[in-house]
Formats: sequence, structure tokens, C-alpha cells
Amino acid sequence: MDDRLRKQLDFLLEIDKEKEIYRQTHILGGSRRENDAEHAWHMAIMAFVLQEYANEPVDVLRVMKMVLMHDLVEIYAGDTYAYDETGKESQRERELAAADKIFGMLPEDQEQEFRAIWEEFEEKKSPEAKFARMLDNYQPLSLNNANQGGDWRAHNVARSQVEKRNEISKEGSQLMGQVIADIIEENVRKGNLRDA
Repeated sequence: MDDRLRKQLDFLLEIDKEKEIYRQTHILGGSRRENDAEHAWHMAIMAFVLQEYANEPVDVLRVMKMVLMHDLVEIYAGDTYAYDETGKESQRERELAAADKIFGMLPEDQEQEFRAIWEEFEEKKSPEAKFARMLDNYQPLSLNNANQGGDWRAHNVARSQVEKRNEISKEGSQLMGQVIADIIEENVRKGNLRDA
């Protein structure tokens, strides 16, 4: 086996560890927390299904690559809960080191390509990155909403926290940004989010 293929196969085996990174969000029905791989899979399908609602035309394959790869760094950096302010302080540093490690496993051309896609997602500037970010915000919000706000209630999350996290969502899709705002409002009304 040549070195290139060996590196690719080692990478593909290593990313199986994403299935062991559990998020705070519970799957539909609330029986258990979802893992990063499930989160990525769900968003990749969302990208294909919801692409018509992007503010600008997007390369949906690039969006799918972003959402499938964006949390691979958590294999080494761990998941940082969206509303964990202490964890966020070191998140970027941990994820940069993890990106070096996980993408560094690949042949140089793929390392550069995948790292560039990950960085594009992090920078939130391209139409694809803005749309992917909206999906990253909407996916757990939709599950929280369907699960009667269980994760928000468990962590005593406030409306202002969810609104701040979703500020960028309208940059990816005005329509989905409004859907998100409506879900937030409904969950405040139901008492699932603190009105603060």
C-alpha cells in the first residue's frame, strides 16, 4: 500500500471517533444525547433539503463538506456546549491544535483542502459558510423545540443566549432566521427558555 492511501485510510478510521463525542442535545424523543457524527449527518441532509432558502445561491456540496467536517476537531478538542462561557474561552485554541492533528493525518493536498473548508466555516464569511452556520444553529434548536425544551431547561438557558447564538442565522437564510426567531419566542412562552 502506498503512503497516500495509508494516510487516507488511517484518517477515515480515526474519524470514527466522532461517534464518541456526545453533545448536550438529545435526539428526538429525548432518550439519549446525540453524538457529533449524528449532528453532522443531520445537517448534511438539511443542507440538501433546505438549500433553496439560502439568501444567495450556494454550492451545496461545499456546504455539505463543511457540516460534515466542522466538528471533526472535537475528536481531540472535545465538544464545547453552546452556552458554556468558560469553555468558550479556550475553544479556539483547543480546536486549532486539534485541526492541525486531525487534518495533518491526510496527504498534504487533502490536508490543505479540508483545513481550508474548516477555516471557511469558522470565518463565517462566504455564502456557504453563512448557510452552514445557520444549519449548525438550527439543528440543535429544532431538536430542543421538538423535545419540549428539555436541554434548555436542564441548563437554565435564557432567550438572550439563544438569540445571541443565532444572530448569524439570518445571514445564511432570512426565512430560516425567522423560523428560528419564532421557535425561540414559542419556547419563552412555554417556559422552556428564561425570558432574560
